[in-house]
Amino acid sequence: MSMVYNFSAGPSVLPEPVLKRAAAEMMDYKGSGQSVMEMSHRSKVYDEIIVSCRASLRKVMGIPDNYKVLFLQGGASSQFTMVPMNLLTKSGKADYMVTGQFSGKAYEEATRYGEINLIASSKDKNFTYIPELDPAKCSPDADYFHICYNNTIYGTRFNYIPETGDVPLVADMSSCILSEPYDVSKFGLIYAGAQKNMAPAGLTVVIVRDDLIGSPMEKIPAMYDYKLMADNDSMYNTPPTYAIYICGLVLDWITESFGGLEGMKAHNEKKAAVLYDYLDSSKLFKATVQAPYRSLMNVTFVTGDEAKDKAFVTEAAKRGFVNLAGHRSVGGMRASIYNAMPIEGVRKLTDFMREFESGA
Repeated sequence: MSMVYNFSAGPSVLPEPVLKRAAAEMMDYKGSGQSVMEMSHRSKVYDEIIVSCRASLRKVMGIPDNYKVLFLQGGASSQFTMVPMNLLTKSGKADYMVTGQFSGKAYEEATRYGEINLIASSKDKNFTYIPELDPAKCSPDADYFHICYNNTIYGTRFNYIPETGDVPLVADMSSCILSEPYDVSKFGLIYAGAQKNMAPAGLTVVIVRDDLIGSPMEKIPAMYDYKLMADNDSMYNTPPTYAIYICGLVLDWITESFGGLEGMKAHNEKKAAVLYDYLDSSKLFKATVQAPYRSLMNVTFVTGDEAKDKAFVTEAAKRGFVNLAGHRSVGGMRASIYNAMPIEGVRKLTDFMREFESGA
């Protein structure tokens, strides 16, 4: 059976070298006589895996020493609750920018716990841009300021880091983490579901500054308490062991293949340019996002004709380009070209798009 090019928004494609290494170690991890899937998370051999993964993530992302790295569960959606339950405890106020579906869900969830200020939204143009921040609308005494850095469904990303002063910036980076360097010190907290760029589904990574943990809401569930998780090195309960192992392999792959996140960014920019350059020259396909805010990870486009969109997705799948249908709220097509998508996959996709256009 031939391999397909998987453009799924998540769970998404994993690097081929990572899959091959995991396959080689499946039955016997480093002479332990067992798979990582079945070993105790309390064992010495697994402790080496999780400690190594955390250290690798710190090195690759340049995470300062005064930040905790937590390996949790529940997806990024659980963080829509955990963030306010842990941080919304001083003024009881927080500021949110809504730039897509997931930031909208995060905003709605936060309103259950305090006074939440919606300071900007791009809903007026179906989330095709990132609004500029108006400092006059911000709450100077907010406990935190929340954004979704890259919007998977709509294909937008922040092209700037909001200046929030002394208010901690919280960012959902589920669909862009590890795709380029970020100055972690500019954020109070970063969270990400791992199934788009880091590992299989099941792992949620939280990077949180030390001073932001330890004063949660009263009666917070134990599983939602960042400090409890930090004090137990993410081992309060059984962590998503295999996903953490794969995350470690992905970090090795980034370092060995690209030299780190600067190289990863250059690769992703080159890859995205192949598709965006074609879209900007095409008479049939059109990108849906304003150019300054286009995501490197999720490329959304349409023909303007729903029947042609569906025909394209169907024919593309026959050619081995799968999971190209756009989200129902946008329509059209979406090509998620995360770190692990090889550039030849994007080139072959655009070749097929040209072929489809010539016959349309």
